[in-house]
Amino acid sequence: MTELDETDRRLLKVLQSDGRITHQELGERIHLSRAACAERVKRLRDHGVITGYTVLLEPAEVGLPLLIFVEVSLDRTTNASIGDFAAAVRKTPEILECHMVAGGFDYLIKARVKDIAAYRSLLGETVMQMPGVRETRTYAVLEEVKSTVDLPL
Repeated sequence: MTELDETDRRLLKVLQSDGRITHQELGERIHLSRAACAERVKRLRDHGVITGYTVLLEPAEVGLPLLIFVEVSLDRTTNASIGDFAAAVRKTPEILECHMVAGGFDYLIKARVKDIAAYRSLLGETVMQMPGVRETRTYAVLEEVKSTVDLPL
């Protein structure tokens, strides 16, 4: 784990909210020189703290308003079956996140689709056909109360 000082944390908070900010603007916001900001950003990238930059899209505006969570239980949890399932998940663009969990099921999937018909297709033609899938439970999101990618630094 990389040790972060308070300046690193302030820098990362600003970058999380605006990844396109210039080093000059960043320096003004956290009271550092442009060069010092550039050096810190480079160090944080080199140490794997900053892993990339992206653009956030409004799902409904790009035709993907329906958010779905799916509990997945596998018929067995051997290294091979886990690896095969994970490989199939990685190939499925509608699946935004997939987490192996402890508890009453094996994986929790987060997916975005156009509508319930598109989800039904994803479930029947893709998820249920993935290696080792025994059972699923689906939860359609009625309201997103909070959704963020910002980490609480």
